[in-house]
Amino acid sequence: MVGPLSRSSVADLIVAELRDAILSGRYAPGERLPTQRKLAAELSVNISSIREALSRLEQLRLVEVRHGDATRVLDWRASGGLEALALLGSLELDVIAPLFEARRLLLVEAARLAASRRSPEQADQLHELASGVLAADDDEAALLLDWTFMTTIIEAADNLVFRLIMNSVRELYLPNAGAFRGVVTGWRTLAPLYAAIAQAIDAGDADLAAAKMHSLAAIQEQQMTA
Repeated sequence: MVGPLSRSSVADLIVAELRDAILSGRYAPGERLPTQRKLAAELSVNISSIREALSRLEQLRLVEVRHGDATRVLDWRASGGLEALALLGSLELDVIAPLFEARRLLLVEAARLAASRRSPEQADQLHELASGVLAADDDEAALLLDWTFMTTIIEAADNLVFRLIMNSVRELYLPNAGAFRGVVTGWRTLAPLYAAIAQAIDAGDADLAAAKMHSLAAIQEQQMTA
């Protein structure tokens, strides 16, 4: 455990400390957390702050709080939802590989739907973004264009669940943007695929849009997991 916490945002700091301990495996699934009194003493905070923090961890499905019994750690991989993506601070291979596999599958189907559901404005925006990738000055600019391009396709697909998934991914992606530079390695050679996807969506060709997106996302997946 860390030392005494400052009184500003006490519950936030407790949540962060316990969350990191659970996600890193310092507390194993099924393990009992120290009692609320012991946690309060170790962190030099009051019981109400501990209770608030545990309640929030329970909402995140990281712990199970039983009245009259110990608080037990849950297996977040089995109990957690998409919000767990926003909690992951580690971008190791066991996170990157499934994340980009899911990304590829999601974007392929989103491109397919976007071909029949996109608005004229969205089609125009995709063309502009694809052109922007080719003209990007550096990795950082290309990465931002890639994110905006993919987000526009998700919006054009007009599927609420797809959008919620993308929102969850964003909370992991944006704070760790530098770790995702592999997505746009050799962006100028990838630029024709962005253009082909934009063209297929604009033309309403769902199968071609899905095929071209699969080609692009598969390359990016390989680059990120290499």
